[in-house]
Amino acid sequence: MKAKRILTYRPDYAIPPGETLREVMESLGMTQQELAIRTGLTAQSLNRIFNGSQPISYETANALEMATGTPARFWNNLEARYRERLTAFEKSASLAEDLEWLKTIPTLDLIRRGAIQKSTDSSELLRNTLSFYGVSSVSAWHDLWDRPKALAARRSACFETRPGPASAWIRLGELQAKTVESQPYSKEQLVKAIPELRRLTREKDAQTMADAMRKVCAQCGVALALVQEMKKVPWNGATRWLTPDKSMVLLNLRGKGEDRFWFSFFHEIGHVLHDSKKDLLINDGSKDDPREVRADDFAAEVLIPAKFNEQIAAMGTETELAALAKKLNIAPGIVAGRYQFLSGNWGRFKNVIRTFAWADGK
Repeated sequence: MKAKRILTYRPDYAIPPGETLREVMESLGMTQQELAIRTGLTAQSLNRIFNGSQPISYETANALEMATGTPARFWNNLEARYRERLTAFEKSASLAEDLEWLKTIPTLDLIRRGAIQKSTDSSELLRNTLSFYGVSSVSAWHDLWDRPKALAARRSACFETRPGPASAWIRLGELQAKTVESQPYSKEQLVKAIPELRRLTREKDAQTMADAMRKVCAQCGVALALVQEMKKVPWNGATRWLTPDKSMVLLNLRGKGEDRFWFSFFHEIGHVLHDSKKDLLINDGSKDDPREVRADDFAAEVLIPAKFNEQIAAMGTETELAALAKKLNIAPGIVAGRYQFLSGNWGRFKNVIRTFAWADGK
């Protein structure tokens, strides 16, 4: 026997409870003025209830029961269903716009990274993506990321043109950094830790190096987040304060050379030490912000003081390079990177610079 298919009728309109009230009133031979007197409502209030612009409150429902004999629960249920339908219509109208926004977010990449749950239902995927950002609506996302109200950000050109991927990378860093247990921030401790962090450039094992960096930073109130670079986001790093006592330093392996990685790291440390806790500062290589120039100068001086630049620029052999690196107690690849920068000869000593790769090989 073939089962019958049951179709559910969903009207594309909502009838206000006031229409039913008008019918009840007329069936009782009651005028609007009389109903107003019996319920204690004004004629204007009844007009608004009739057209749906004023909801039937619990108090009004009780008054209607006394005046018409129709139970209050009937009016309450009618009002609840009407408001539910209105909400559904509003959601339906905004869903198309929200799904257009969803197209700007790199959801496939976020799913691959395990940041959001995969779903074939577009509404559920939208909800999962909003949950990833920690916002309740697309409007709230725009206020936080596209039109920042709670966040003073140096508006990188990437944020202006591709806010979806840009915000996704920053958010991944925030979520990772929030899991890092750290001591309350201490500027004095961080300054004292710089030589120890600098010595880690010579660590041969990349994982050991990263673990040690995280530990030292956490002791100073800095959460180091390493997040794989995202397509269309040409940034090397970012700094943001998660709380007054905890800063996030976010890095990727863009370029993969140890010289760039460590320069980016100390660039961000410079922001932590010298710039406002209210700002999201993004290292996109631009020179239009004095804070970025200052952070660059800080990183360069921490890694290799400028007084060695002349010697490095005149360097002729790898033996000389290795000797200076040992003297400076820094990785030879960083000296090689400084030579390339000073000479413009980007091919020479390239083999000295170690490259990093993500553990998953992606």
